[in-house]
Amino acid sequence: MAVKTVEDATFEAATNEGVSITDFWATWCGPCRMQSPVLEALSDEVDDVEFVKMDVDQNPQTPAEFGIRAIPTLLVKKDGEVVERLTGFHNKQQLADILSKYTN
Repeated sequence: MAVKTVEDATFEAATNEGVSITDFWATWCGPCRMQSPVLEALSDEVDDVEFVKMDVDQNPQTPAEFGIRAIPTLLVKKDGEVVERLTGFHNKQQLADILSKYTN
């Protein structure tokens, strides 16, 4: 499974069922460039989570709705509700542990 790119218009449909993790990022953000490969690798190992990413410069509406002021920020949603909010870089094991709380 790969990380899917979403936009303001497609965010809700992509994340309102089951468990999802959204990476809010920007091209100029160094820690974001470190986070992306971690999510890509994890998406290959975890089948029951939707992995999505959103460029905050191209899509200002959704980050504003969720009050995202720092990136990278990762939002974990379960059935449309935000259950975790993570700011800054997180390694693969940290993310796997967090996601496992919602997928078992």
